[in-house]
Amino acid sequence: MLERQTKLNYFQQPQDIKESDFVEFLEKYGRHSFLAPSQVQPSFSAFYRAGDPILIYFDSSSVLSMLRQPVKVGASGLCVDGNPAGFLDSKSTSCTRIFANLSKSCMTDPALDAASYYRDFTVLKVPVNDTVMQSMKVNVTAVSPPGAPHMKDNTCTNVVSEVIYEIEYSGTSGIQSVSVQFKVSNISGNSRSSLQQHFTVHFWTRTLSHMLPRSGNPGYITGAPLLIANSGAMQHMSILRSESDGSCSQFLRHMVQFGRNMRTGCKISLSPILEDSNCSYVQQKLYKAFWGMNRTEDFAITGNAHSTEAEEWMTILIQNCSVQAVNCTSCCMVPVTLEIQILWTKVGLLSNPQAQILGVQHFYQCHPLKFLNMSTVPLTTVVTFTDMTDWPEPPRGQPQMHWKLPFDIFFPFKIAATL
Repeated sequence: MLERQTKLNYFQQPQDIKESDFVEFLEKYGRHSFLAPSQVQPSFSAFYRAGDPILIYFDSSSVLSMLRQPVKVGASGLCVDGNPAGFLDSKSTSCTRIFANLSKSCMTDPALDAASYYRDFTVLKVPVNDTVMQSMKVNVTAVSPPGAPHMKDNTCTNVVSEVIYEIEYSGTSGIQSVSVQFKVSNISGNSRSSLQQHFTVHFWTRTLSHMLPRSGNPGYITGAPLLIANSGAMQHMSILRSESDGSCSQFLRHMVQFGRNMRTGCKISLSPILEDSNCSYVQQKLYKAFWGMNRTEDFAITGNAHSTEAEEWMTILIQNCSVQAVNCTSCCMVPVTLEIQILWTKVGLLSNPQAQILGVQHFYQCHPLKFLNMSTVPLTTVVTFTDMTDWPEPPRGQPQMHWKLPFDIFFPFKIAATL
């Protein structure tokens, strides 16, 4: 008994370690080491998942990398360029860059040059583990790319101040197209100059009809999004939305809700000096700002319309304004207001009416834009719903009860009176 209690108070006798058993015991009892583990090539899945880094490929050097979205770090908000952009993670970031020698950084810093955000690399449709095939590559299309930055009179011009990526995806098929837009500005000074940059990554898809929720069954429900279609692809009608500084957002838009009138306004930036030959370009730029990603062609009559049923859709009427300026030789007629007029009615039983749309018209109002003195244009969008319900004739009043009494009902009273 005493021997047993003695064994309980001591560690067990250690085993004899042989050379053949050393690795086995090390794996069983081992802990973290100061030595870095062997680098293993990361393996990717067959398609992008939400949050996965987006892979890019540099053809000239055959290097695989990731699409970056700089973020700010610390109280000063300085830019850190190593942050990867996540798949389906639409967001905007901003940060600040400080230049000790602006004249040198203006020509050499790739963060200031628009070309570094789209040239010399392609985006991969889906992740790859081995050879990058040509069919996997998606070129980045630059929309109106600016020139390279350069110094002029102690000022660095054409400096990138905002980068906006628009990435189209299609389920497990991956990324279909990538476009990028830029805003540029000028920086003055030589030492300790600073620049605030904005970076936006926006994902969108050509939504299929079976993925889009209904807006009613069959009639529209008040507050439900309005269904529209472009080349057979269903989506929700949307209108311009302003940023915090009053400028028109590049990708955020207000959704049009059935039965609710709306009015929005924002400002869009233009080149400070316009040529006569640029009038058509400015007109198209403003029209596209009103349209959004795609120009809508048809609208759904009811809230449960199917994209393959032609009788459930109608064409949107579009009334553009005249391109001729009145009493102004150096003006350009540009659209400044879009009024979306929607006519609807109730059909069916009075006890369970169903709302359906009769017609939609886009009515543009234009204003002469003077060259040489306009850098921003205020845009306004108005949505009005007009109820055209034709109510039936009101029913007649409730039937009255007709009392039928005997002809001589008062005879007993007459006899009593005579007596």
